[in-house]
Amino acid sequence: MNMHGARPLHPARWLGIPLLTCVIVTIVFAAPLRIWGLQLPEPVFAMVPAFAWALIRPSILAPFATLGLGLFLDLFWGGPMGLWGLSLLVGYAMVLSTRNMMTGQSRPMMWVWFAGVSAVTMIAGFLFSMLDSLAMPSLLAVFWQFLATALLFPFAHRLVDRYDDADVRFR
Repeated sequence: MNMHGARPLHPARWLGIPLLTCVIVTIVFAAPLRIWGLQLPEPVFAMVPAFAWALIRPSILAPFATLGLGLFLDLFWGGPMGLWGLSLLVGYAMVLSTRNMMTGQSRPMMWVWFAGVSAVTMIAGFLFSMLDSLAMPSLLAVFWQFLATALLFPFAHRLVDRYDDADVRFR
């Protein structure tokens, strides 16, 4: 149950703050820091709001924010333009289309849903990358990125929990 109470659904709060947080955290995790020869993982932090925004409220702004986050990832990681934008929109569309089945599920089941949507998003990115470069990306790297992204579910759950009953039209 939401312990904070319903909060108003102002776009700067439920779209802007998570968007900026994802940008900042992506930049921090890309720092060339090595611990015992290992680099920090590079999860797709944008998966958290892409998942949560589709559950919180169907909106015209959220897909554009998701696309913007994806384009930022393409520019930041030097990938082909549109790769992550399109991949995140595939995940967003999956959540939006299965939203009614997800509503009211337990936390572990929501984690399974998040991991499934992350897997679909990663597979889409893998296939789009393969189509663009005509070469197969490393399956091991994709798996590790998926695993690191799937571990971000507590942040998605917190974002959903914070705003899920803020819009009175969907009560």
